[in-house]
Amino acid sequence: MMLIDSYSSRGFTINGDKVVGPCAIIPRAILQWNVGSYQDITEESLVLFRLLEPRIEILVLGMGDKVERLEPDVLKFMRECGIAVEVQDTPNACATFNFLTSEGRATAAALIPPRAGGALM
Repeated sequence: MMLIDSYSSRGFTINGDKVVGPCAIIPRAILQWNVGSYQDITEESLVLFRLLEPRIEILVLGMGDKVERLEPDVLKFMRECGIAVEVQDTPNACATFNFLTSEGRATAAALIPPRAGGALM
């Protein structure tokens, strides 16, 4: 089970492993996510989450320090595949991902590091 231990302005610690920069957490892997800011979140940057088998139920998006508005077409793109998208600031997204994962939900996360770091309980 993938759980986020902490986050910083440089990246994340997931199950004790450090990941630098934005990352995608899928049920069996941690990947670098090639986005610089919320403005780079497009259908193309999210296509990976639509290709997963078994399918995920929920994608938790951590937008950095604050919640930013995504283009409606991006959210529609994910809904068409039956994936709910939870858009939050990254600290809350980390906590939400851990909670949903610990509940056994089929969850993935796409996270942009916030400016300030923190640990999760």
